[in-house]
Amino acid sequence: MSDRKQEGPGAREPACMLCRRAEADPDMCGDKLQKGGLCAHVFCMFFATLLFQQETDRGGLMHFLPRDLLIAVRRAAQKRCCVCGQSGATIMCCMENCDRWFHLPCSKEGGCVNLYVTPFGSFCPEHRPEQEVEATPEPDTVCPICMEPVEDRKTFTTLVCPTCKRAWFHRDCIQGQALRAGAFYFQCPLCRDRGEFLVEMFILGIRVPFRQPTWEDNDAFADLGVRHGQCNARDCLYPGGREEAEEQGDGQPQQAPTRSMAAGAAIFLTGHQQHQQIKGNTQHIP
Repeated sequence: MSDRKQEGPGAREPACMLCRRAEADPDMCGDKLQKGGLCAHVFCMFFATLLFQQETDRGGLMHFLPRDLLIAVRRAAQKRCCVCGQSGATIMCCMENCDRWFHLPCSKEGGCVNLYVTPFGSFCPEHRPEQEVEATPEPDTVCPICMEPVEDRKTFTTLVCPTCKRAWFHRDCIQGQALRAGAFYFQCPLCRDRGEFLVEMFILGIRVPFRQPTWEDNDAFADLGVRHGQCNARDCLYPGGREEAEEQGDGQPQQAPTRSMAAGAAIFLTGHQQHQQIKGNTQHIP
């Protein structure tokens, strides 16, 4: 059932010691880090049950110590994934009295939900958060992102905007938009709501990176803020003459207004508070 690729003899890429995959979706598992014989995906470490960051980073990965990583691997060797059925599962459903374990790369295939916000809780298919909004898509409703039809009801793979209740989209589509937009610009594709929409997507396991959108990488739109620096009129009417006018227009980009870091942090914390509410009757593994 799982397409897990383990490291074999002569393999070029080492496998993550937690999920045992040499290749995994970086959008789900994060970057693969290697240091001192250790190798693990960023989010495989954050979601692993009973694995915690320490203040020191004595030869570990992102303050996850070698000893703690090895203990997590030994513990996982005795746990079977509820999705693929193989051993080595490091993530336990955080619902009290639930003993289902799974690998992070198997989670989407099995309908599990991982909350990409502190304290990085995970839920099995039976206990995952569900949308409470009452809504049903109209016949022939399409996803506004890919323009392909959606299912006729709310499911793990078909989500709806809790604000307008008109925007229906595929989980993979809205996840892609979240990764591109980042927490500052992630919003409903139709009604443009940010607050309630962002909170709901966090709760449903959509990973929304806390950064500026990818379309601002490498100053892609810097030219839009450049002032025209040359007078093209046949007769320049500027009192100081054409030369002085050109000196005034220095061609430097003008900084466009952006959302402050504080506003972005407030959105992020609001999502975290809502996340804590849905876990009111759950026990997070310490």
